[in-house]
Amino acid sequence: MLSELRVRNLGVIEDLLIRPGAGMTALTGETGAGKTLLVGALELLTGGRADPALVRAGAEVAIVEGRFEAPDEEIVLTREIPADGRSRAYVNGRMATAAALSEIGAALVDLHGQHAHQSLLRPDTQRGAVDRYAGVTTGEVDRLRAEAKAVEQRLEELGGDERTLAHELDLLRFQLDELEGARLEDAGEDEALQAEEAVLSAAEALRAATGDARRLLDADEGARGLLGAAIGALAHHEPLADLAARAESLAAELDDLSSELRSRGEGFEDDPERLAALQERRRLLSELRRKYGATLEAVIGFRDEARSRLADLESADARRAELAVELETVLEALRSAERSLGDSRRAAAPRLAGEIEARLRLLALPRARLEVVVPPAGRADAIEFRFGANAGEASLPLAKVASGGELARAMLATRLVLSEAPPTLVFDEVDAGIGGEAALHVGRALSELGRRHQVLVVTHLAQVAAFAGEQIAIEKHEAGGRTLTAARPVSGEERLAELSRMLSGQPASELGRRHAEELLQLASAGS
Repeated sequence: MLSELRVRNLGVIEDLLIRPGAGMTALTGETGAGKTLLVGALELLTGGRADPALVRAGAEVAIVEGRFEAPDEEIVLTREIPADGRSRAYVNGRMATAAALSEIGAALVDLHGQHAHQSLLRPDTQRGAVDRYAGVTTGEVDRLRAEAKAVEQRLEELGGDERTLAHELDLLRFQLDELEGARLEDAGEDEALQAEEAVLSAAEALRAATGDARRLLDADEGARGLLGAAIGALAHHEPLADLAARAESLAAELDDLSSELRSRGEGFEDDPERLAALQERRRLLSELRRKYGATLEAVIGFRDEARSRLADLESADARRAELAVELETVLEALRSAERSLGDSRRAAAPRLAGEIEARLRLLALPRARLEVVVPPAGRADAIEFRFGANAGEASLPLAKVASGGELARAMLATRLVLSEAPPTLVFDEVDAGIGGEAALHVGRALSELGRRHQVLVVTHLAQVAAFAGEQIAIEKHEAGGRTLTAARPVSGEERLAELSRMLSGQPASELGRRHAEELLQLASAGS
């Protein structure tokens, strides 16, 4: 839910902070105080169009920040609108696009009123609402559609004219002859060949090096002889016995080293034929990598895929027949699943519309019609919610409803029936053109919705505001020749005064205060 909303330099708002609670919060105040600007600020946070004309006169940039508490994290969305330049968006302090802000914001907030981006105006949301109401999912249909597409792709790969197929067959056979002839088994073969080639190429030098080293050890004046003399010099002195022992250990190690030099040196034999074979094999592997893959592993993978493709093409007729049968089986299952999905949608649509219409009659729209139009056949994806407020007038798609108040009430009725929605719902103009008992019904409906969601409602009617768990008064005043807007949570006597102002225009009116008390008692008893 929205835990904090900070707005700076937006229209008449210089710097304003509100902290709405859970449940229903009413935003009230005189016309022009800036209530609807707060709704506009939330629209900016959810990716709405940023107009530099919104920036407060004399300011360089308008800034809107919203802190949202999600189940497992805290999310901070920010929108900056320069007076001259493009807007900037941030998510948790990191730069983001307006589209990203819209995607994240849509999962957090939904606006109801004259706001084009509210989610229930979108066909996909309307379709999802029907599916949730009907208790169905599209998982099986989507799976079968993907399976049919995959089989069609395999059939297409086996298709083509005879000349094209013959050319591909010739190419595959040529490639496989070359690859099979190379007898590739080990992806690390080239590294092993390189190491062996390095030894064979330097056999003479390696023999010479081991021989020279051995002569330096074994000569009369070599390392072994000198070390023997050192042992003799130390042997008869007890205090030097430990050093003598170390020297003897070195002598034994030198004996081992001399023996190893002899055996290793004898193993370095010239083998021109083997060397030539290694070099030729490495050239072949290099050529295969150039043609079929950057590594031997990739070349081996190409060979295996070519084998499979050749087998498919060589038995293309039989394989096409198998795939055709497989495709028809999948398509039949898909048609059945689509019919079942469509039947569920068609059965649920009138029930859903009926429940919403029942809610509309309580919201001062007694002649309103809400139609959930579903195609008559198939999976029925193209679902559309259509609304008509008055008898005798045509029903229109929700997105084309002209009256902001009627649209907001249609959205309220729909939200009351549907269980799923973003955690924060904002209603503007929901009370336009109503009063009396109808206003009480609207207030009661918003309070009911507030049990499942955080609800913010901009209202001019005390009958609606009285049902709110919290009320924030938006007030404007002048300072230094400028109009400023402030937000003030009201409770107790202050709330009675604000409700009295809304009822009579006089915050201190005794009659208005008594009526405000009566409204609060009525709301408390009825919510």
